[in-house]
Amino acid sequence: MKRQTWLGLTFVAFLAGCRDTQSVLTPATPGAAQIAQLSWLLFAVAMAVLIIVLGVLWLALQGSEAMRALLAGNGTVIVGGIVFPAVTLSALLGFDLWVTRGAVSTAGPADAQRIEVIGEQWWWRVAYTGADGQVIPSANEIRVPVGRPVEFSLKSADVIHSFWVPNLGGKVDMIPGRTTQQRIVPARPGIFRGACAEYCGGPHALMALEVIAMPAADFTAWLASQAAPAASPAERGSELFLAAGCGGCHAIRGTAAAGSIGPDLTHIGSRRSVGLDTLPLTSGNLARFIADGQHLKPGNLMPPFRILAEDELQAIALYLAGLR
Repeated sequence: MKRQTWLGLTFVAFLAGCRDTQSVLTPATPGAAQIAQLSWLLFAVAMAVLIIVLGVLWLALQGSEAMRALLAGNGTVIVGGIVFPAVTLSALLGFDLWVTRGAVSTAGPADAQRIEVIGEQWWWRVAYTGADGQVIPSANEIRVPVGRPVEFSLKSADVIHSFWVPNLGGKVDMIPGRTTQQRIVPARPGIFRGACAEYCGGPHALMALEVIAMPAADFTAWLASQAAPAASPAERGSELFLAAGCGGCHAIRGTAAAGSIGPDLTHIGSRRSVGLDTLPLTSGNLARFIADGQHLKPGNLMPPFRILAEDELQAIALYLAGLR
């Protein structure tokens, strides 16, 4: 029974890797397709090498004396230990350079949608460049247009982070004091999960994000809506939000909240999650995060607001959920 349980758990673990929202093997950009092509080649070569090694091992254990003597000879060691790895790895390197030969570019196209992403412990600061050059702040979720070049400017505000959305491209480090670029062209709509791929302390494992690829016309309309100040009908929640001092850390354009320490909340109601993919965005989950975000995402920099009464929490949460 115990063996069956372990087999069942192993099977479930393998199934967990079959989702295509965070997979190198289901590319959604030409650059990611190159990485997928290289991955399949590496899998095939690794399998072939494994078969060869197992075959040699079987011959070493079960083969004739003559075969064992041959395997123990200097020639076999030189061919199998030096020549074969050198040829195989050189061929893989050459194929890699040939496949990715067009990936290096000195400048992005003029019509690229530019998005600045700054990694912070432990969230993502996002800023879009509008058609008129206006900077449009956001946080923890990125939207991109399908079929149009997108250029990410990647920075870090504190320690080394790493921006990685496997469906869209390779891993790019975000190093304090430096700006790195990643250019993609989304080929299809979808929601793709990414994460910080460099350990950055604390709740690093919860530093995830979603990249939503949408039709170009829908993206243009969405970006225009994000440029405008948000409004919510929950006036009491707005007053409580400011009275509780939330505006000292968070900004909501069009209000007195102008903080820059935490994520911009201007249009938080239009996002999909609370606390970087920790919970789906609902007023109930917003209230839970405000009251005790440390319980939901240990180590984040937002203090718990247990001083607020239940009705006050609900009022603030309804206000934020209405900011679309």
